[in-house]
Amino acid sequence: MEFREFNNLHEMLKETVNASPKGKAYTWFPRAGTTESITWQGYLDEVRKAAKSLIALGVKKDDKVNIISYTNYRWILMDMAITGIGACTVGIYQTLLAGDCRYIINHSDAVLIFVENEIQLHKVYEIRSEIPGIRKAILLNGSYEGDDWVMSFDDFMKLGEVVPDSDLDAMISAVRQDDIATLVYTSGTTGVPKGAMLTHENAIISPQIVKGSLHLQGDEEQFVFLPLAHIYARLIVYTAVLMNIPVTLSRSMDTIVEDIKIARPHFFCSVPRIFEKVYSKVLSGAEAKGGAALKIFNWARHTGYQVSDCLLDDVTVPLSLRMKYAIASKLVFSKLKDALGGRIRFCVSGAAPLEPSIAKFFHAAGILILEGIGMTENMSFSHVNRFDDYRFGWVGLPGPGVEQKIASDGEVLLRGRNVMKGYYKMPEETKEALTEDGWLHTGDVGEIDRRGFLRITGRKKDLIITSGGKNIAPSAIEGLLATSKYINQVCVIGDRRNYLSALITLDEGNIKDYARGRDMDHDNFESLMRNREIYSLIGQEIEEKNRSLASFESIKKFAIVPEFTIENDLLTPTLKVKRNKVVSRYAAVIDTLYRDEINPAREEKQFIERRKLRDRRRAPLDSWVSRTFERRTMERRAAVSL
Repeated sequence: MEFREFNNLHEMLKETVNASPKGKAYTWFPRAGTTESITWQGYLDEVRKAAKSLIALGVKKDDKVNIISYTNYRWILMDMAITGIGACTVGIYQTLLAGDCRYIINHSDAVLIFVENEIQLHKVYEIRSEIPGIRKAILLNGSYEGDDWVMSFDDFMKLGEVVPDSDLDAMISAVRQDDIATLVYTSGTTGVPKGAMLTHENAIISPQIVKGSLHLQGDEEQFVFLPLAHIYARLIVYTAVLMNIPVTLSRSMDTIVEDIKIARPHFFCSVPRIFEKVYSKVLSGAEAKGGAALKIFNWARHTGYQVSDCLLDDVTVPLSLRMKYAIASKLVFSKLKDALGGRIRFCVSGAAPLEPSIAKFFHAAGILILEGIGMTENMSFSHVNRFDDYRFGWVGLPGPGVEQKIASDGEVLLRGRNVMKGYYKMPEETKEALTEDGWLHTGDVGEIDRRGFLRITGRKKDLIITSGGKNIAPSAIEGLLATSKYINQVCVIGDRRNYLSALITLDEGNIKDYARGRDMDHDNFESLMRNREIYSLIGQEIEEKNRSLASFESIKKFAIVPEFTIENDLLTPTLKVKRNKVVSRYAAVIDTLYRDEINPAREEKQFIERRKLRDRRRAPLDSWVSRTFERRTMERRAAVSL
């Protein structure tokens, strides 16, 4: 594939504007039930105004600018304005605590910060004295009186009116591919967050790799709800710019269901957690209806699976099965599609492993989920299944221009023009991540088949090695257990242990429904977490899932714990469990799961000590037996001699 060599992101945007100035670019929800849109030309005009206002505030090339906000149009606007003049966007998750924000603000050497609303502003005020580099805080929404340090967005946009277009154009033309467009800080599951330096080259090549991998069409629309502080969402937006794809932005993670029905997208990208939630809700809803409705649902699901198998095996679907599937779609699957807007052609899942059975269910329902993989360090994209060539449980083929290989220890290594420049101000960590000839250490363990398909089997740092020497990837087991409608999250334990155990969080809604149906106190969720009947229910669910696992992979014991959240620091902003922190937080609970564990080394030591004790106890008896035997032997010999 031959790549277009834009000098920078702004140049890529201008090409789309020139091709379709009146085309719809972005749509958002200023209020519930109402939408507002802007064309590509209108977007470019606002980008230029915002960029001139940045210049008026003294922002120069290579300066860092923070944005702490959930996904919205002004986030996207400021990102393109910041990168347009050669400065660097540094997104911060709106869910982070003040202390975590302070680290990123100071480590990135930021000079300005844009905040979503007064809630985020108050968070920044908590640490104001500790972030001396920040010259101004600009509110994306609302206003704040009484402090010149804070500026409203409307006032900010007026600043650029005195800046000549020639000054702006000069700064834009000076930006080159090798310049850093953004610092994206890793979620810090295993340590201090690291700022990946992603260049304009990364940002203009990666969307082209996506274009060469996915069957995207410019006249289709997509829905974006993932946080823009994550490079996954930014890549989605940059790809839309490249391909002239209209984007509708959700108001929040809590309004996705409502917003997507209005947006009616043809496709969207997500993390597996969203698909898991939908899957659980569909199954629990069918079971709650029971009777004939449940029978129809199970029949439709079985029919869908038969069609799915035909498609996966590249076999023509028989006419009789097509007729049955048409009925199943009308009675059951159409409701799922309607809930997603009614026009969904496919979805993309990334950022974490997707349980194959969930992908299979959606496929049976007529919604293809293309699983892919990427990481912050390679612009969130390296592999994806193709629209006409996919396998569940695999992350697909590499994108055009992406090289792959497996290291001697099983780690997946990648190389391409989408790979970061390094970690900001972290040369040692950069050396660990990147080889001298450009290969990126992903930290994933996997396998590549003869066709080039990649399957991830685990994370190097997460691999569990049991006391019996078995290497186990916990993520696959966790994904399988999470398909239970009663289980919310799972953290598998077992490193250097004899068997695997798990910390389980419950699906509150389904557990309460279960309790309500059995006349239990369903309002007190904390009480339900300790209820013996609920423990028995979860035990049965785990036992059912264990049937799909090898003996050494099965969960022998479990404990129910409170939900892992971003707020309690057990979940990253990208919804990954912080395994090390979970293990540390619940160390006492884990110890109870292994109280009766059989430890070979300990058992051998105890055996030797028991034998020594037995020998000591038996010593007097052995001595008496020995003396008696010797006396009787002498007596027999004397009798014989006589």
